Amino acid sequence: MEIETFEKTVRNLKQTGSFFSPLLPLFISRAPGRLDLMGGNDDYTGGLVFESTIKEATYAAAQLRDDRLVILRNKTISDAGWQGEVTIDLDELSDEEAVKQLVNKSSTVRWTAYVLGNLYFLKNKYGIETGIQLYMESNVPLNRGVSSSAAIEVAVMKSSARAYGIELSGVELALACQWVENVIAESACGIMDQIAVVTGKKGYVMPLICQPCIPEPLITLPDSLRVWGIDSGVSHQVAGIEYEAARAAAFMGYKIICDAEKIDVTLDESSDINRYTDNIWNGYLANISRSTFYEKYEKLLPETTDREAYLKSYKIHVDPFTPLKDGVNYNVKANTRYAVEENHRVQLFSELSRGASSVPSERAFGLMGELMYQSHYAYTECGLGAKATDFLVNLCRNEGIENGIYGAKITGGGAGGTVAILGNKSAEAAIQRIFGKYSEEKLGEPYLFEGSSDGADTFGILIV
Repeated sequence: MEIETFEKTVRNLKQTGSFFSPLLPLFISRAPGRLDLMGGNDDYTGGLVFESTIKEATYAAAQLRDDRLVILRNKTISDAGWQGEVTIDLDELSDEEAVKQLVNKSSTVRWTAYVLGNLYFLKNKYGIETGIQLYMESNVPLNRGVSSSAAIEVAVMKSSARAYGIELSGVELALACQWVENVIAESACGIMDQIAVVTGKKGYVMPLICQPCIPEPLITLPDSLRVWGIDSGVSHQVAGIEYEAARAAAFMGYKIICDAEKIDVTLDESSDINRYTDNIWNGYLANISRSTFYEKYEKLLPETTDREAYLKSYKIHVDPFTPLKDGVNYNVKANTRYAVEENHRVQLFSELSRGASSVPSERAFGLMGELMYQSHYAYTECGLGAKATDFLVNLCRNEGIENGIYGAKITGGGAGGTVAILGNKSAEAAIQRIFGKYSEEKLGEPYLFEGSSDGADTFGILIV
């Protein structure tokens, strides 16, 4: 689906009066999905991430009403068999708990967390007082590790805010959408998805330091390189137990290290998204160097622990968004180590990318690919691997540099989803072989991501 198709649809809905009023302006926004090239699971520990956008996107059209009704129509959700049409009164968005109850009435309306959460944010933060109509469509695959949730959050937030006369962009827009996902959708994501979807640009890769959100200058990869993504067809969910357990384990390791050093950890409530911090590492495991971690801290960490044993010794869990659960073994050492090591890997990858963009070399490309493979197998240690994605990565490794494939890794939160692949632009035949062999294995229905597109800020707002 392209913007021309979506615009034609909403113009028809307006001209015929079948959904929108013919008399009032429509505000259209577009937000792509993202492909996590490196860094996927270290955004919440303050690491550097390396993100690109994909061509697939979510579109949202917003129009104000003269009453207090909120009317949603999501064709993509309806086509998937869920409840794609929802009507409520703006007054029902009275507080956080009321909104959570609305979006959790049934699994068929769960998607509205990313829409009604936005409207509650605007109501609570900016005092919006009139109703709104929203029409949405998307071709970003759901639960495949390419940020379908961030795409709908950003598209809806940007179009709705503009309809209300509120300008939201850049880091401010990304943080607002992260708040919605953390608090209303109750998904413990970091910031990388939202900022990539907001500020990404076609043909560029975005390095971002997640402390909490510091974008670095965009990087153009050398002309000889291309990035692909293959969706394994195996669903990934940020609210899934594997991701939550991995994230919680990293924060458990952080608290163990702080206690060993007698460093106070305190709750910082100065921003919309609360977090715990300290006066040495500012609350981020990524600020511990790799050498210091190996020398001083790795030996302090248990391989695994459970909720009861951890709380008995360390009293509090220092992540507001991943409550510890009974019956879960937390891989503390592996996930804490991953936070430190992945930040180091992504820094190397970023610098290799910058250098290679000026002076391309096969050695640099090979090293970048090796860092991707290292990152992938570290996911398995963290409990975030999956048979399907492992099979895809091994197919890439078997094709090898001789066939133009430099590296591959699972993306985002892991435990399924999409594999990102770095290769030579001449590797199209190898990509098709990988795709074909994976299809034959019948581990899941694959989908190939090719190319990139502009983020929501570059697209801007189209007024109809």
